[in-house]
Amino acid sequence: MNHEKEMSFLDHLEELRWHLIRSLVAIFVFAIAAFISKGIIFGKIILGPSKSSFWTYNMLCILSELVNSDALCITELPFIIQSRQMTGQFSMHITSSFVIGLICAFPYAFWEIWRFVKPGLYEKERKAASGATFYVSLLFFIGVVFGYFVVTPISINFLSNYQIDPSILNEFDIISYVSTVTTLVLACALLFQLPIVVYFATKAGLVSSVLLKNYRKHSIIVILMLSAVLTPPDPFSQVLIAIPLGLLYQLSILIAVKLEKKERKQEVTKT
Repeated sequence: MNHEKEMSFLDHLEELRWHLIRSLVAIFVFAIAAFISKGIIFGKIILGPSKSSFWTYNMLCILSELVNSDALCITELPFIIQSRQMTGQFSMHITSSFVIGLICAFPYAFWEIWRFVKPGLYEKERKAASGATFYVSLLFFIGVVFGYFVVTPISINFLSNYQIDPSILNEFDIISYVSTVTTLVLACALLFQLPIVVYFATKAGLVSSVLLKNYRKHSIIVILMLSAVLTPPDPFSQVLIAIPLGLLYQLSILIAVKLEKKERKQEVTKT
């Protein structure tokens, strides 16, 4: 602690630089591994939701049998993916590899940034933030899984079946497809951090459960606006992201209520 207090501004910048460098190295290592594993990463994962054999579609067919209705079963996706640019496939191979690298290295990258921030916190703040890397990473991966297995395949099915005229064929460019998949997955991963943001905002006294409850109706508008910005321009994808965000907002209220009760008990104990 004494050494950390004596560090100059330039020393802090140098330390931050090395934390960032180590984070980027981890991302690039996973990205290179993903680039090399082209058949699995690109053929199975990135292009997975574009195939009717995808896990989500199979589960929907099983559910369709249980409820005795064919409406949920998706057996065909009426579109093809093309590359209309000379560098289309290569650039999307690099892009998808980098996204995979970012997702895989996220816990370590966050831990590196946390190591830089943590020494500047008070002991009380450190205790309050105990397990931050675990919970942030957990919510991040839950968001990734939700975005990849729920939002992405259902959005792709909706967009591929949407037609303004039967004579128009859906032939999607590989750049558009990969951009849609990565945007949906990363948007869900980031938006699922809402409970963490509310937790620290409540600890800092910036928000309260009463404030969150009073602005519950306003939050619906904000959530819909965020969903519109972070998803493709179709209402179906926006609703798919808006619903879990609304649930996360309610969870955030419960977190704020629990924190306030805990703080009140601590105050009573002190007095």
